[in-house]
Amino acid sequence: MTPALYDADFNLWIEETAKSLKAGNFGALDLENLIEEIEAMGRSDKREIKTRLIVLLMHLLKCQYQPQKQTASWIATINEQRRQIKAVLKDSPSLKPYLQQELGDGYEDARKDAAKETGLPVAAFPPECPFTQEQILDPDYFPMA
Repeated sequence: MTPALYDADFNLWIEETAKSLKAGNFGALDLENLIEEIEAMGRSDKREIKTRLIVLLMHLLKCQYQPQKQTASWIATINEQRRQIKAVLKDSPSLKPYLQQELGDGYEDARKDAAKETGLPVAAFPPECPFTQEQILDPDYFPMA
């Protein structure tokens, strides 16, 4: 297998790589691209957690600071983000500390997004995340004003 196959037909490259791995034919592997793809898989899970965390936090803030405008769509979005974050963490439990690590930056982004969506000033939302990780992931937790 050559790096040219990787560039010409990614799916075929994956199939051939899997066959070579299963057969123990390690000499046939395109190691450079294989390593790159494995590293990209880890980055992808981290990006997904962070993106979903921002959306989740934004909707929790909206529910807390504009409860009179709460919609079924907000609740559905909260539930879906929780489900998807839990699915990633189930497949990769070692990313749980990453979720906590990203809470600060993710919250700041969510705070700005919530301000844009609600029309409230950013200062209307606390500078530090008012939700614990347990609350954020708890399917029964919804903030009250």
